[in-house]
Amino acid sequence: MEDTPISRRLKSVKNIIIVLSGKGGVGKSSVTTQLALSLYASSPAARVGILDVDLTGPSIPRMLGVDGHGVHQSTDGWVPVYADGSQARLACMSVGFLLKNKGDSVVWRGPKKNGMIRQFLSDVRWGELDYLVIDTPPGTSDEHLSLMEHLAPIHSRLSSVIVTTPQAVALVDVMKCVSFTRTVNLPVLGVIENMSGYVCPCCGEISNVFSTGGGESIAKRENMPFLGSLPIDTELVTLLDASDQEEKTIPVTNADALPSFKLMESYKRTASSKIFEGMAGMIIEKL
Repeated sequence: MEDTPISRRLKSVKNIIIVLSGKGGVGKSSVTTQLALSLYASSPAARVGILDVDLTGPSIPRMLGVDGHGVHQSTDGWVPVYADGSQARLACMSVGFLLKNKGDSVVWRGPKKNGMIRQFLSDVRWGELDYLVIDTPPGTSDEHLSLMEHLAPIHSRLSSVIVTTPQAVALVDVMKCVSFTRTVNLPVLGVIENMSGYVCPCCGEISNVFSTGGGESIAKRENMPFLGSLPIDTELVTLLDASDQEEKTIPVTNADALPSFKLMESYKRTASSKIFEGMAGMIIEKL
């Protein structure tokens, strides 16, 4: 393995999973968050990191309930924000932590984006991680190429998950993402079809708002594993859209029983968590 600042920094990271989609608006960030939470819950000792490289639209901090937190500098580099507090098993880094105001835009050309990604990989004190999940922006451009270039020395630990929605217009763009993974020799753990139907919270009837089956069909056609379908879950949407940890709770009978990581416990009570638990199990098995 080539010795670089990034390879030295990430030497204790066992698996790196890049979440991709050629299409915007398919829910990559929510899938990234659910994947990280499911991997976190897979073992009492599992240590997970989330790196948000959607530099112009960072949404991971809000979804984890840590929006507004700052990044601290230590003698060993930047200290990531821990979404689970003192347990320190779910680390997060995003450009959202570096903005003075949440509404500030990030107006950067390619070289500045490349430098920021390099700094995230080489200067953040990730420590020992079982999984580092990387959320990416739409397309197959600067951020994706920078990731593959900087992570080349540890390519054997890289893999990816492709996210799509069922409709044909999304599948066309996702095919470009599949082409990208083959061009850069990036293994694909599987395809997830997000927003696959809407479950009525009142009667339980499922409506296929965006058609259905597109993700499974593209996985079969391209000879890739199909991890499963995720319907639109109103409880999950409300949970991830809350602004901080105090809001990220689903009411329970005995609220005093909740541990400090409220997001995790609330997530476990959503319908989506049961579905994603199976997907995470497939991913862990493939790794």
